[in-house]
Amino acid sequence: MSKRLLLHICCAPCACGCLDQLREAGLEFAFYFSNSNLNTPEEYNKRLAAAEILAGAENVELFIDPYDHASWLERTQDLAAEPERGKRCSICFEWSLTRAALAADELNFDLFATSLTVSPHKPSKLIFEIGSKFAKFAAYDFKKRDGFLKGNRRAGELALYRQNYCGCEFSYRDRFSQA
Repeated sequence: MSKRLLLHICCAPCACGCLDQLREAGLEFAFYFSNSNLNTPEEYNKRLAAAEILAGAENVELFIDPYDHASWLERTQDLAAEPERGKRCSICFEWSLTRAALAADELNFDLFATSLTVSPHKPSKLIFEIGSKFAKFAAYDFKKRDGFLKGNRRAGELALYRQNYCGCEFSYRDRFSQA
């Protein structure tokens, strides 16, 4: 019997880049959409709709963590002045991995991983350090073997919504204040 893995997904395009490695590993897996970091309910809903399309197209079960931006913001607001990829991102990664670890336990999964490591903008080493605090964390570096490019290709085939910033109001500010 194969092990069951819960994949935290930050967005559908990134999740697309994880599929090959998980299937090649012989894992039974499901998606866990957990994104309380997203700056608006509208952005959350756009990304969730894309995750639902992907889950349906790939025949993968999708679990959804309720949107709770107020709690996420309370946890990160002291680092609002941090630049993108600064200390605030570590807190955000920890938030996401903690939510995924709790869900993996509640839903009886053997392991969990995160699609965050597919992005060239996210440091896999840091994510692995944070993930090592959790017994069920599986350290997949989905960047490897062209995960990001494959994910973008598949997202294009499915016409999935592709955002142009990480998701929080701070990354939005940093991304668009320089435009």
